[in-house]
Amino acid sequence: MSDELPVGRLDVVGTPIGNLGDMTLRATEVLGRVDLIVCEDSRRTGRLLQHFGIAAPRLLVANDHTEKGIGDAVLQALGEGSEVALVSDAGMPAISDPGRDLVRQVIDAGFEVSVVPGPSAVSAALVVSGLATARFVMEGFLPRKGPERRARLGAIVAEQSTVVISESPRRLKATLVDLAAVCGPQRSAAVARELTKLYEEIARGSLGELIDHFSGVVKGEVVLVLDGADEPPEPSDEAIDSGLVAAIEAGATRRDAVGLVAQSLGVSRNRVYERSLER
Repeated sequence: MSDELPVGRLDVVGTPIGNLGDMTLRATEVLGRVDLIVCEDSRRTGRLLQHFGIAAPRLLVANDHTEKGIGDAVLQALGEGSEVALVSDAGMPAISDPGRDLVRQVIDAGFEVSVVPGPSAVSAALVVSGLATARFVMEGFLPRKGPERRARLGAIVAEQSTVVISESPRRLKATLVDLAAVCGPQRSAAVARELTKLYEEIARGSLGELIDHFSGVVKGEVVLVLDGADEPPEPSDEAIDSGLVAAIEAGATRRDAVGLVAQSLGVSRNRVYERSLER
């Protein structure tokens, strides 16, 4: 008889992003047999399990506030030979949702991690956008304000791959306006709202057109897909200004800020210096 302790496994399980008909047979099978489910919200996961007639095992909440603190409990369960499932409220865990830190902890501890693929708002929005899919980058949620937001917007303007951005419906118009300011109002984009749900909407057009379209109150989950730059554009004055503000707010002197922005944007120091004098 072996003296080795039984070793459990973590299953990362994708769940529907809206339409419950998208739940896979394998996902229901796995959730029905595991000893512990790590979830983002126990109420939402409880309703999902109830819908599919799955008797709820022990549930452990892993959200932005608790994820790092539950690692020991999960590792203990795995060490005892338990099979543990990780789910988020919708879609694939760790994609703009909690889960990445826990997966890393489990891997580092030497336990097996398996995936049960399922719906993802990222891939769903990308394929219905009509924009290029061969190369894309996932930005997740942009910083809400300050130098971090300006820096991310400055990087997006020159990105040649299609960009996928998660956004709150309350901040959608502000983000469209900010993107139009740095990328130009003619840059093509698409907004996917309430994907797979009753009021699904896919709006396609230029950033300027989308700003007009979403001028009122927006509801539901939103994914914004932005066309990549055709070629590295000549940075706009706004992009240079944003870079200067971000560098100076981060503690750089005017001289150092000019050098940093000139290097990062690939423009002459003289042009950046002249912009700095107008501030």
